[in-house]
Amino acid sequence: MTIQLPLEDSDLAPATETGSGVLAILPDLAYRRMSIVNVIFYGEPAMDKAWVLIDTGLATSGKAIIEAAEHRFGHARPPSAILMTHGHFDHAGALEALARHWDVPVYAHPLEFPYLRGENSYPPADPLVGGGAMALLSPLYPRSPVDIGQWLRALPADGSTPFMPGWTWLHTPGHTPGHVSFWRASDRCLIAGDAIITTGQESVYEVLTQRPEMHGPPRYMTSDWQEAMDSVVELAALEPETIIAGHGRPMRGPNVTARLHELADNFAEIAIPTTMRPNNR
Repeated sequence: MTIQLPLEDSDLAPATETGSGVLAILPDLAYRRMSIVNVIFYGEPAMDKAWVLIDTGLATSGKAIIEAAEHRFGHARPPSAILMTHGHFDHAGALEALARHWDVPVYAHPLEFPYLRGENSYPPADPLVGGGAMALLSPLYPRSPVDIGQWLRALPADGSTPFMPGWTWLHTPGHTPGHVSFWRASDRCLIAGDAIITTGQESVYEVLTQRPEMHGPPRYMTSDWQEAMDSVVELAALEPETIIAGHGRPMRGPNVTARLHELADNFAEIAIPTTMRPNNR
């Protein structure tokens, strides 16, 4: 087990249990951990307000997401949209089922479209990156694309985020070609996806314990390390106050920001694996 940049329990963002496994970290931002990955609910629970789902967890997550959404927002209140940080199996696993169930638009970066329209599979995972059993088992993880073409829409070219006023989307490639993160400048809140994560995803132990750390993208599924580094540098420059990532618990405060800068400044030494497939550098 390799800890990239340790964080403290005192760096955890305060979270309030609201039922059905959902934890609220801000009045309009909550998440539920679905086994190894987080799904995010944006929107206040008031009955007259829109809400948005960000990412959809594993293929087995659909029923639990619907139950959590109904508990938070009420029955017969589908989201206004589903937003995707990227299309890996642990983020888009329940996407087709949820898009069909709610019949709502799905927004993603156009570079993710081949993986969301059933056209291309992602590159094979790299078990040589080290770090533990999650990495070693990564060649077994699903790579096949989903096909939600009839619901798929491109994120607006002006950087605005559909149904999330005050938020912008940022192209943060590296982990995947069309990976995006979401940013709200007013309270410096960052929804990072897998551009950075806050626990070690290569180790079963760390996945189970959710030990907090500042960590680059999951090594075994990151396809372009130069782009991944550039994305972390861009995110660090934002000086985020609160970070909620695709893996790990939400973090908040000056030590978290300082660790993010440390990761950005030393990304090659900290985050990039010393062993990997030659074509994955």
